[in-house]
Amino acid sequence: MTAHPIRLIADDAAVRHVGQGLLARVLPKAEWTHEAHLAACLWLLREKPDFVAERDMPGTISTYNLSVGTQNTDSGGYHETLTQLYIKGVRAFAETLPEGTGLAEAVNALLESEIGDRNWPLCFYSKERLFSVEARRGWVEPDLAALQD
Repeated sequence: MTAHPIRLIADDAAVRHVGQGLLARVLPKAEWTHEAHLAACLWLLREKPDFVAERDMPGTISTYNLSVGTQNTDSGGYHETLTQLYIKGVRAFAETLPEGTGLAEAVNALLESEIGDRNWPLCFYSKERLFSVEARRGWVEPDLAALQD
């Protein structure tokens, strides 16, 4: 598991705060953590049916980054392969949740799952491939293990 302690989400309002702050580009940069990325993704998938994550998340994150002073470059900011991989993982995880699972409960279960681990992408990608300029700019297929459809 990750060396970073998991920061669980307090309640549904905290999840919505992150998701709405991302969309409005007002979430403080310090709050845009690994956990916040996953919480926002799950919130968008569950509560914003007009938001097509695979299509809309790249622009959302890129413009959010710029709004908080983070440049989207070949070495920092938005990362296409990581974003699309986590969308796939979060979507698959959400489909396993029992009907009626609360929002914060769902996010916390996600954070405690293998997908919530910061090293989860390295189950599929070598560091060299995942952190390449090609992977940051566009989707690249895994080089270590195939993704489940």
